[in-house]
Amino acid sequence: MTGDRKNLTLQGLFVLTMISAVTLSLCIGRYRIHIYDVVRLFSGLPTADKMTPSVIFGIRLPRIIMALVVGAGLSAAGVSLQAMFGNPLVSSHILGVSASAGFGAALGILLSGRFWVIQGIAVLFGFAGMGIAYVMGTRRGRTGILMLVLSGIIVAAVFEALTSLVKYVADPEEKLPAITYWLMGSLSSATVKDLVTAAPAILAGIMILWILRWQLNVISLGEEDAVSLGLNLKRLRLIIILAATVITAVTVSVCGIISFVGLAVPHFARMLVGNDNRQVVPASVFLGGGFVVLMDTAARSISSAEIPLSILTAVIGAPFFGILLRKTGGSWND
Repeated sequence: MTGDRKNLTLQGLFVLTMISAVTLSLCIGRYRIHIYDVVRLFSGLPTADKMTPSVIFGIRLPRIIMALVVGAGLSAAGVSLQAMFGNPLVSSHILGVSASAGFGAALGILLSGRFWVIQGIAVLFGFAGMGIAYVMGTRRGRTGILMLVLSGIIVAAVFEALTSLVKYVADPEEKLPAITYWLMGSLSSATVKDLVTAAPAILAGIMILWILRWQLNVISLGEEDAVSLGLNLKRLRLIIILAATVITAVTVSVCGIISFVGLAVPHFARMLVGNDNRQVVPASVFLGGGFVVLMDTAARSISSAEIPLSILTAVIGAPFFGILLRKTGGSWND
């Protein structure tokens, strides 16, 4: 019971951390808002500054919610794939989904530039890349982990080369800067419409992985043990891969490629709660959402020109992750 109380307390702290990140993000920006006005606004009371409701509801809140969803989704996908592959260095990039969806987005910008075209082509190629990797990794009706990894590396390499080709033929005055900025990741264009179209798919992927979190413990024991316990490994792997693909492809279609989140956040969560995926998945979801919210707040606040999100997630996140590894030796609590 003591362990259950400890885990419940930790999950509560993670939720509180995420809420604190959201509150901080609502206040910080080029247009500063006092926390008192934020509290009054969400309490239904009038604010001292008449611009506050417009700034919060029209600009910041949709972007913050999108950051929450994206961070939670990438973290959930990362922790699930790490459990499935039995390797803490795996992320959603391993199956080539990010590279293929990124190529789709670049192609959409080159051909049209319309947002719905970019989204549609990015999602389409994201699934195409996953499908190619899965077919290549399946031999004689069996899908091996090593074959999936190698197939994902091959697919990623091909689509990264195709993305370079798109950049090469793109107009250097207009199209090339747009493609480059998009692929570096940004939530600057996040709107309520984006939330309505993208968030349900990402949340559905998170819910599937959340429901399967106890089975991730079994699958991480090894193939023979999982089969002996009655798991249909082929079906379970396919469901996990599909859910991770939906999350990653839709994320890339909305805000480009955001690196490091799916790799580092699950590892950090394991350092705090241990190896039990029933606890690691929720912890990763809450911490990932809060992390991306904070990084996006920094991206739009540090300078007058917005910094691409992937730059901050790597530059700020990587040293912090390195310090944690140094202190813990990379060990995970039991």
